[in-house]
Amino acid sequence: MIDLSAKRLNGPVIRLHPNDNVVVARIPVEAGTSIPGENMLAREAVQPGYKLATRYLRKGEPILKYNVTIGFAAEDTPAGTMMHGHNITFTEFDRDYAIGADYQPLAMVPEAERATFQGIVREDGHVATRNYIGIVSTVNCSATVVQSISDHFNAERMAEFPNVDGVAAFTHQTGCGMELSGEPMQLLRRTLAGYIRHPNIYGVIVIGLGCERNQIDGLIKEQGLQAGPKLRHFAMQDIGGTRKSIDAGIAMVREMLAEANQVTRQPVPASHISVGLQCGGSDGFSSITANPALGHAMDILTRHGGTAILSETPEIYGVEHTLTRRAASTEVAEKLIERIRWWKDDYALGRDTQINGVVSPGNQAGGLANIFEKSLGSSMKGGTGPLMEVYKYAEPVTTKGFVFMDSPGFDPVSATGQIAGGANVVCFTTGRGSMFGCKPVPSVKLATNTPMYRRLEEDMDINCGEILDGTASLQEMGQKIFEHILRVASGEPTKSEELGLGRHEFAPWIIGITG
Repeated sequence: MIDLSAKRLNGPVIRLHPNDNVVVARIPVEAGTSIPGENMLAREAVQPGYKLATRYLRKGEPILKYNVTIGFAAEDTPAGTMMHGHNITFTEFDRDYAIGADYQPLAMVPEAERATFQGIVREDGHVATRNYIGIVSTVNCSATVVQSISDHFNAERMAEFPNVDGVAAFTHQTGCGMELSGEPMQLLRRTLAGYIRHPNIYGVIVIGLGCERNQIDGLIKEQGLQAGPKLRHFAMQDIGGTRKSIDAGIAMVREMLAEANQVTRQPVPASHISVGLQCGGSDGFSSITANPALGHAMDILTRHGGTAILSETPEIYGVEHTLTRRAASTEVAEKLIERIRWWKDDYALGRDTQINGVVSPGNQAGGLANIFEKSLGSSMKGGTGPLMEVYKYAEPVTTKGFVFMDSPGFDPVSATGQIAGGANVVCFTTGRGSMFGCKPVPSVKLATNTPMYRRLEEDMDINCGEILDGTASLQEMGQKIFEHILRVASGEPTKSEELGLGRHEFAPWIIGITG
């Protein structure tokens, strides 16, 4: 792979590896343009982010990008042809998992030299990046009450409590009409418990209807939670209905606010930062700018003792072997392989989903031919360090370094699992322009290209398009992202927080039947 970290990009196309048989258009390329260094002419006009064949390709020949197979030539294809979904075939192929072949332990920064940020230290020693009071519904039937309590505490009422970031509602679409036991219920309860005990939540009120399958007592007992002044709960049927439940919830929040407002920030090591890695609305530049730059930032963070959580299992499919090669143990690698097989052989078998080939229309319009190509970029967010552990959805993340959590590719669902697992910052790369927030955790948006950044600057935090523009190297951008994460973890608001995003993006993964 070509090292882009210290070079400035220029010219009309970008070659990513000497063995590649495609290059990526950096700028619009007109038909007939001579491509420097490639000894060929563009046969047709190509948009930025799209690929050009650099030589004659025979039908069935692997298409290589970063020297990784992203599909196969659908037909004999002359040099200079645009390569996309119409002439790249998505075909399964064998991959050598080579477990641990590329494993190298991290070269840690000496403790005395490690970065710090201004965090909120909780009584149990966990560190928060934000300070919320949470209202959690056990079932959709209590969602309106939960939202109404949260809505009561508007900006005017919260002005009295400047050290509290808000009163956040966490509602969902399930909790009843589902399996009473087994994985669906375990997954829901694991997710709710992860938010209830999250360091960014000072205190929480859990509200149920009363007759639902996801009973409050069952949730508390199964997840080892402890009711008390900072974890209160009730059922609407016991309180006396909707209006009385809203009034009771408001009163409980009021009792918590004064003490929650007493928190202060103090210097703590960057090892307390756990970043959930997301990408959505991707384009052909995602694997060249924002994703590898974020990966570089994660290499820095993990060397400082922090945690990087890569997820979205369908969006590593096709390149999962690049992760198993870096696995810290056979056990870790086999956990990842098992999750991939579950998705392919059970959960998504025969269904028209992303893992089975076709990416979203926005991804296609951005220059991505199929899931293999999207996965190539998506996996880069985790950096280049060793894969230390693999977790199921919403499991508590306790291992430091680069880890993986199984999740769908749908960003709200994936980020919800990461936050339930303990992520206290989310970094979200996008090439098309995703608008996303995720209370109670700040979400940092990283744009892959300058035109989109300028068009959506109100939503984007960092312009990784500077790499394409030749004004920053990948290494410089990675350092910039790391420093930005430290400031955000210290309380600097993100664009999504300024816009109030995150009120409705709590989305637990719903599996199993609804009956």
